[in-house]
Amino acid sequence: MKNYKFLKYFLTLSIPFLTYLSFNGNGIITYAPIIEAFFIIPILEFVMKPDINNLSDAEEEMTKNDKFYDIILYLFVPIIFFLIGEFLISMKENLSTSDKIGRILSMGLICGGFGINIAHELGHRTNKVEQFLSKVLLIPSLYMHFFIEHNRGHHKRVSTKEDPSSARFGENIFSFWFRAVTSGYISAWNLEKVKLQRNGKNFFSIHNEMIIFQIIQFIFIYTIYYFFGLFITAYFLICSVIGFLILETVNYIEHYGLERTINKNGKYERVKPFHSWNSNHPIGRIMLFELSRHSDHHFNASRKYQILKNHDNSPEMPTGYPGMMILALFPPLWFYIMNNKIKSIR
Repeated sequence: MKNYKFLKYFLTLSIPFLTYLSFNGNGIITYAPIIEAFFIIPILEFVMKPDINNLSDAEEEMTKNDKFYDIILYLFVPIIFFLIGEFLISMKENLSTSDKIGRILSMGLICGGFGINIAHELGHRTNKVEQFLSKVLLIPSLYMHFFIEHNRGHHKRVSTKEDPSSARFGENIFSFWFRAVTSGYISAWNLEKVKLQRNGKNFFSIHNEMIIFQIIQFIFIYTIYYFFGLFITAYFLICSVIGFLILETVNYIEHYGLERTINKNGKYERVKPFHSWNSNHPIGRIMLFELSRHSDHHFNASRKYQILKNHDNSPEMPTGYPGMMILALFPPLWFYIMNNKIKSIR
């Protein structure tokens, strides 16, 4: 019997649709995607109960190989690049400052909330085509090094002081942004250097993906500059920054204050579900392709998004991802809520 649960993920298309309206409208409509993502969804998640149910073994077996779940992800590749074109053309109009800000924020949300997020899911796949699409989706945020640092670095070092993407207890979001962005970039170069040395390849060669990534990103930005000029290029660069800061904000809330202990052999304990914050709030789960079931993702990184599980021993966020991202922007309130929560589970 066909399982049609995949249809719920088409709700994610609401934000690209509103983004299209943003680029072709004025006034409040230019902020429509932001209003949905960071106002309407947090309110819905605040009043709706989390869904802790997992698929049955039979449902999981049927769901994990259902290609419709993959097709939804693939659809976002042309959608995102279509919206980039729409954005660049729309910014040539005679716009008010408010309309420019609304369109830039909307484009940034697409770059980070969907481009990087879907790249993250596809980057964990072993299929070369899906890995290629992952890299393509990282181009708009100028964050292609994420493919290296996340898969070879973050998943090994998560919830340790060595991990640039794991926020420490008492670290505010703004300090974390600086540390995560700079250290993550340096880490990617170091990880690629180690890989090249292990494979007997020259650092300055076409085998160095980090060099290739810089060239691709430069060509991408230069192409925008060539066809649209300096100011629109600057606007898009702001979108890229917003995109990767959305990612790093998500990283911040996912692992804040959680630490793996060192065992008798001097090594960190194996990654367990309680080393990542979890959220079972249904709307955020759908809109982020189950990213918020993050505990299971780190426990079994190869598991596809549609079959991620809830674990009873996972620390639970007070609300869904969008609401927690907003909360993180107010450090005193964040510390008051989350530090007390961490102390209660230690």
